[in-house]
Amino acid sequence: MSKATYPLKLPASIKAAAARLAKEDGVSLNQWIASAVAQKVGAVETAAGFFRRRAGDAQPADLRAILALVPDRTPDPGDELPPGV
Repeated sequence: MSKATYPLKLPASIKAAAARLAKEDGVSLNQWIASAVAQKVGAVETAAGFFRRRAGDAQPADLRAILALVPDRTPDPGDELPPGV
C-alpha cells in the first residue's frame, strides 16, 4: 500500500477531541484520522452509488414532464420562495 502525506490543519478543539478518541480506541491520532477519512469516503461513495441506481434511466426531461403537471396556483402559506429567488 502506498502512502501519501498531507499537512492537516484542524481547529484545536477538534484536534483535542480526535486525540482523546484515538487514545480511547488505543490507536495513534494519525491512524484514527485515516480511519475516519476512510469511513467518510466509503459513506459518500455508497450514497452516490445508491442515488445513481435509484435514478436509473431518468433524464432531466422526465422531471420537467412531472413538473408540468403541477397546477399553476399561489403557494400555500409558508411555501413561498424567499424574496429574490
